[in-house]
Amino acid sequence: MSTEILPVAAPAQVRAYARRLVLRHPRALAGVLGLHALAAVAGLVTPRLLGALVEDVRDGHAAIDTAGLAIAGFVIAQGVLIRYAYLASAKLGERVLAELREEFVDRVLALPLSTVERAGTGDLVTRASRDVDTLSTSVRYAMPETLVAIVVGGFTFGALLLNGPLVALPALVAVPLLVAVMRWYLPRAHGGYLRENEAWSRIAEGLTETVQGSRTVEALGLAERRHERGDADIAASYRAERYTLRLRMFLFPVAELSFVLPVVSTLLVGGLLYIHDMATLAQVTAATLYAQLLIEPVDTMLSWLDELQLGGASLARLLGVGNVPPDRSPNGDRPAGERLTARAVRYSYRPGRDVLHGVDLDLRPGERLAMVGPSGAGKSTLGRLLAGVDGPRSG
Repeated sequence: MSTEILPVAAPAQVRAYARRLVLRHPRALAGVLGLHALAAVAGLVTPRLLGALVEDVRDGHAAIDTAGLAIAGFVIAQGVLIRYAYLASAKLGERVLAELREEFVDRVLALPLSTVERAGTGDLVTRASRDVDTLSTSVRYAMPETLVAIVVGGFTFGALLLNGPLVALPALVAVPLLVAVMRWYLPRAHGGYLRENEAWSRIAEGLTETVQGSRTVEALGLAERRHERGDADIAASYRAERYTLRLRMFLFPVAELSFVLPVVSTLLVGGLLYIHDMATLAQVTAATLYAQLLIEPVDTMLSWLDELQLGGASLARLLGVGNVPPDRSPNGDRPAGERLTARAVRYSYRPGRDVLHGVDLDLRPGERLAMVGPSGAGKSTLGRLLAGVDGPRSG
């Protein structure tokens, strides 16, 4: 029974394909980015207004009603813009997903039959089902949410700098920690999720083989062996998933710690700057609120990072189907009639070990041929060559 696994695309190929796929829709992408940017700007006005309101209250000349109406207006505007931004993101994601599915079907249909036969159905079924579903989740949810988080985080940090560079510096205290943990996590996560998906392919392959060959399994008493194969595949999948779980168990506690540091440091350092007349109360208030707002986009990016890694691994497996080389080169020959002829045909499953040794065959239309021989004599192999499933090594 087959154990061959289809190839997996390299990370550079995955990045190039994803970039090319998204850039096919420049107007839709620009619209999505524009709506998210406007929503982010509308949301960033509120902390600035609150900071000014706090300082005006301290000075005793605050226009609370006017400030309240302005804040409410910007909150409503942000809600409306977010609604349409998410709608535009969903439409773009569905279009990209539809194109990706269609291209995957084209790659599958272009696979050489010999490769499909050797790889079996389990790996291909897993890529066409589980990997496609995983990638669908990434495109529909993880990518739009991450895009929103990047835009909002960028504008929030920009507003933090405009509010005052000195009070913005404490918010960067968590950056070295996040950079270090991401440099540790990302290289390990890519390989871990590829192994996880491959383990699922092994499970599907084993189950498919057992079901398709159930009569043979029962007749030859192979049930115990098939049980052992299933247990081994499940154990391998368990180990693969435990590995990625350990990665997440290290990543998320460090990330949670990094969420607390910017707010605390901004509040403490901002208070010292205010005491020494190096920052106004409005600046300290706004900077603290901006630091608090930065937590949500960073948390969103880290929360969906796991799903994006899974989606990237699934995309690599889907693209890898197209990396299978053809098993023969077209030479332009066309059948001259209905005769089926083979001349000096040789074929080997492994290099240097032919199973067919210079076979000659000439079948006339209407003629029937019975191939008789012991198991392993090459009967099925010759039939596969005559049917065009495989190409001869020579002849």
